[in-house]
Amino acid sequence: MTQDQNKSTPKQLGFTFPAEFAPQRALWLSWPHKEESWPGKLETIYKPYCEFILYVSRHQQVCINVADDAMKQFAKGQIEQYTRYIADSKLENITFYFHPTNDAWCRDHGPAFVVNNETGEKAIVDWGYNAWGDKYPPYDLDDVVPTKIGEALGLKVFHPGIVMEGGSVEFNGKGTLMTTTACLLNENRNPHLSKEQIEEYLKEYYGAEYILWLGDGIIGDDTDGHIDDITRFVNEDTVVTVVEDNKEDENYEILQENLKLLQDMKLQDGSPLKIVELPMPKPVEYEDQRLPASYANFYIANKCVIVPTFRDAINDKKAIEILQSCFKDREVIGIDSTDIIWGLGSFHCLSQQEPL
Repeated sequence: MTQDQNKSTPKQLGFTFPAEFAPQRALWLSWPHKEESWPGKLETIYKPYCEFILYVSRHQQVCINVADDAMKQFAKGQIEQYTRYIADSKLENITFYFHPTNDAWCRDHGPAFVVNNETGEKAIVDWGYNAWGDKYPPYDLDDVVPTKIGEALGLKVFHPGIVMEGGSVEFNGKGTLMTTTACLLNENRNPHLSKEQIEEYLKEYYGAEYILWLGDGIIGDDTDGHIDDITRFVNEDTVVTVVEDNKEDENYEILQENLKLLQDMKLQDGSPLKIVELPMPKPVEYEDQRLPASYANFYIANKCVIVPTFRDAINDKKAIEILQSCFKDREVIGIDSTDIIWGLGSFHCLSQQEPL
């Protein structure tokens, strides 16, 4: 990491990236406004999006990036309109920040918050962002969002100088980071870096000790295989991973291969990984396009887990029941994501957590 050899990295200074199930101060979002991300459906996503905000607002702060006062007033009007659906939602917990964005995918362009385990100090890692391999320019506004949030919150900001997306990494909070070769080794991200060099960046800037690699992502995922559509940590030693029962489905072999990899994995302490299988929903298609619908794209908040559902009565129910068994101290809530997934992502892709 030649360009940073004269700088201290977060790991050297005692910072680590907490697991999503660790206590949070806030949920961060970037208000959806790009028609091209939801062609013909942008207006229909506001109801489930606002329900997401309002459920989380019951127990923690929600911070929303908007371009200007007009967008803020529009967003406030939408959110207030849906308070009637969510009892105990707290509008006073919702704060707007004037940070213009190109798009809504805050998991990938948002800040990576790290915490110093000794002092409790919080800082931000501002990875480079290139819209998943330069697929959707322009992305200049999105690329600077983490630094703008660091300035707004008065936090130190680290700049690794390479491309990385929040949806491509998953953490257990005890030193293990999980990712996919399909995304992080794709030549459209950091073609000048080897696998070993990428691992070094992951360790130094997320404070990780141990890296686990899965293979491919699901069909329809335009991010080149983000892990948050396939496998998620639910505690320090357990993951949920999606599997496809239909052997004729395009996802069947991909997910079986990832399941085999998980079964052979050990955690940072040498113990085997515990695995809970989640179903996949029936294929969700729109305008002849297979969409990356997955129950793994849930968001873990302080008191609830928000799960995308897809109007699949059997598998929606099964997925919620399985996740509720994994999160006994949180309410697992399904929100219809059928329109949101037309944007090729769901609640986890749209969000970024800020730890306490």
